[in-house]
Amino acid sequence: MRVSCVVNLSVQLKASLSSAIARLAADQVPSPRLNAELLLMFTLNCDRAYLFAHPEHELTGEEQTRYDAALGERARGVPAQYITGHQEFWGMDLIVTPAVLIPRPETEHLIETVLALASENRAGGQECPPHTSPLRILDVGTGSGCIALALAKEFPDAEIYATDISVAALEVARANAARLQLEKRIHFHQANLLEGLNLSGLDFVVSNPPYVGDSEEDQVQLEVRKYEPRDAVFSGPDGTEVIARLIPQAHAALRPGGWLILEISGTIAPKVEQLLEHWENVCTIPDLQSIPRVASARKPLV
Repeated sequence: MRVSCVVNLSVQLKASLSSAIARLAADQVPSPRLNAELLLMFTLNCDRAYLFAHPEHELTGEEQTRYDAALGERARGVPAQYITGHQEFWGMDLIVTPAVLIPRPETEHLIETVLALASENRAGGQECPPHTSPLRILDVGTGSGCIALALAKEFPDAEIYATDISVAALEVARANAARLQLEKRIHFHQANLLEGLNLSGLDFVVSNPPYVGDSEEDQVQLEVRKYEPRDAVFSGPDGTEVIARLIPQAHAALRPGGWLILEISGTIAPKVEQLLEHWENVCTIPDLQSIPRVASARKPLV
């Protein structure tokens, strides 16, 4: 008589999570608890509430193997967003791959700036008469599409364009637009900034361009340098090379009184202000850490 013997390799959720936190902490991964929870939610396809409500849940051998693999990737520096394939931005769940920059909370300040300026434009004033027609907006260097998608969400009547030099990035952006049922709202174009596009009369040109200088490379997080697309992070020797090319192209595409909105860093803020010396209402807006994060400027009316 043959007797089969099955070994129970399951591990309770609480124990597995505790072990993962200790492992990531030992490997000096930032925010080990947050990362361990995020990767466990990804493995089990559940939310954080489930983790806390079911500490006795037993992971199958397959689940534990997949969790260990994800932890191993994170321990060697792969961003959690590239492991899970997702990142939240402006209340939207976005697909991300190593072909695109990971959307960050600081970039949401661009959306807030456009919302504020659009509201002022609607109201009008002595210098700028009310603007009542649907907005025409261009997102330059769209990457995952996060900026264009957030603006499409906030301005349902707007005509929105988005460009990127990377075919792979545009594939991700289009996939996100389709998932969010916004693919008919955004016109995607492969282009190096605005080159080759016949666009004019825009109300806003918005961009999170590469703005880190080569000399600052040692100050950038290792996982950013190692895993995120270099062309989306580094601009050249001083960090303003792409912006310097973008500014005159945006000027040509904007209507008089239209706005250019750029994500920047504190390092390049003074140089960007100099590049915008012939524009009006030049303003630098800090983020929540009081670091200059957004530069806005209006094309002169005349």
